[in-house]
Amino acid sequence: MTTISYPPKPSPGDRMAVISPASGLPGLFPRPHELGLERLRKEFGLEPVEYPATRKMGATAQERADDIHAAFADPDVKAVMASIGGDDQITVLPLLDRELIRANPKPFFGMSDNTNLLMYLRNTGIVGYHGATVMTALGRPVAMHELTVESLRAALFTSGEYELKPAERWGDVNRDWADPTTFDEEPETRPGSGWTWVNPDRVVEGRSWGGCLEILGWLLMADREISHDLSEYDGSVLLLETSEEMPSATEVFRMLRNMGERGLLQRFSALLMGRAKTWSFEQPNSPEEGARYAAEQREAVLRAMRTYAPGTMIVFDVDFGHTDPQLVIPYGGLVRVDGPARRISVTY
Repeated sequence: MTTISYPPKPSPGDRMAVISPASGLPGLFPRPHELGLERLRKEFGLEPVEYPATRKMGATAQERADDIHAAFADPDVKAVMASIGGDDQITVLPLLDRELIRANPKPFFGMSDNTNLLMYLRNTGIVGYHGATVMTALGRPVAMHELTVESLRAALFTSGEYELKPAERWGDVNRDWADPTTFDEEPETRPGSGWTWVNPDRVVEGRSWGGCLEILGWLLMADREISHDLSEYDGSVLLLETSEEMPSATEVFRMLRNMGERGLLQRFSALLMGRAKTWSFEQPNSPEEGARYAAEQREAVLRAMRTYAPGTMIVFDVDFGHTDPQLVIPYGGLVRVDGPARRISVTY
């Protein structure tokens, strides 16, 4: 079993690599990207450093791997953040130099397709950070969500325990990045409803594993970065969330069923299920339609868990993943889930 440790943290004034290991969307939509870079400088005191493929759409897997290597190998760079996700980062993994990265551990921040790199780092022995990409969380129109700011600041600069809080207001409706007026007002939000707990009769603590469910499914199909010794996951805390592609409840159940049939779903001490994204440009649901989609997804998750891991503690609607705010979860780091107290804390 790989020993997993936290990499050294940056300090204000340090350089942070900004890379696009998934998609070069900053080249198509520079406004949210540059807004995110500005906030790294002004709000967090870090100096972003871009690499050749950061704004290059259609960059090859090798070009993106080269940027990852350059970012980790540079001794003046103290942390790494992805610009955004994508859909083919799995092709980059075989090109990575595990020994180079292991010899130069740094905090990496990403989500969505960056589940690939987060899992790779975990298997390399490095805790990563699920959340807070440049274009989404930091490039949010007008201002970052205050919970995202607090969580990201703690994850970047501190090493202690941090208690996650449910959002009082959240959102998942996006506006067109190509429209300049998008950045004139904050995204619409709606009142939060808190977390929903299942089997909250104990306190568990374990290292996190999982990520975006669709990406996790691809990794399982490719048999890449998934340990064949499933006991390696015993007692871990499973993180799952779904993307803006909004898989149907049937598909969510099938993916979890396959994890259960593999003997994987039963290994985890708790499941944190990210708040479902219920709106996309392709499926612009009304609030009522979105609520129905979220309820159907929750029932699909419960159906799978009742079948394969009925005693597992579950917390629904945790604010990480593709909705706003984006709480940062240490990937491979410690997560404590206190059912009786209804509290979740992480160790950054």
